[in-house]
Amino acid sequence: MDQSIVTRPLLALENIDAFYGPVQALANVSLRVEPGEIVCLLGGNASGKSTTMKVILGLLRPRRGRVRIDGEDVTDQPTAARIRRGLASVPEARRIFPAMTIEENLRMGAYLRNDQQGIRQDLQRVYELFPRLAERRRQLAGTLSGGEQQMLAMARALMSRPRLICMDEPTMGLAPIIVERVLDLIVQINRQGVSVFMVEQNATLALSIAARGYVLQTGVLILEGDARALLANPAIREAYLGQRAAATGPDRPSTDAG
Repeated sequence: MDQSIVTRPLLALENIDAFYGPVQALANVSLRVEPGEIVCLLGGNASGKSTTMKVILGLLRPRRGRVRIDGEDVTDQPTAARIRRGLASVPEARRIFPAMTIEENLRMGAYLRNDQQGIRQDLQRVYELFPRLAERRRQLAGTLSGGEQQMLAMARALMSRPRLICMDEPTMGLAPIIVERVLDLIVQINRQGVSVFMVEQNATLALSIAARGYVLQTGVLILEGDARALLANPAIREAYLGQRAAATGPDRPSTDAG
């Protein structure tokens, strides 16, 4: 048996330069998500995280570099074409349709599909994964709590049968108990075979469930690697966990949960 078979990344950014007018937002950014992985992109405000997400989704065309999905160059393809190739998005601030019911929102996630039987089956699957949404399927989405809206956004993304879900700040503005539930759901979704790329400010939360991570600073990737190694990195602890390396030692993983 050939042991040299190498799988292609499900998502790859290759040497991306992105601009807003004359202002450069990303410089030579390269990253990848392998099939079955949870990968996080960390960074503070104005680091370029949202720009990276726009490039992945086709909302901003890079001036240089390539975007590939499963090896296919999609740099010049629109968002809808990327969705057809297995990409889905859970945007920042949820962006659900507040005047529509939960079920109508979920069906919007399948708007590129024509297989009605498959859509009904997937509705049942997401209701099993998100039982709270099942209980309220006829309720207007705008009346849901912030945590419930986040769950709806995640469930809506699953309705396109994606291979990769891109999540932009999935825990932002949520109560701690809801944050734990959202993280558990991300892990469950991943175990069902869906890769996850998540943009987060909270390094502790993201790295606790990710396989690998990247750290972006003013449009430049400054660190990347295994999630556990990044969490133990003194530079990460000082920048994102509010700890000084001298206080914890460079070789001892942090136990700070906040």
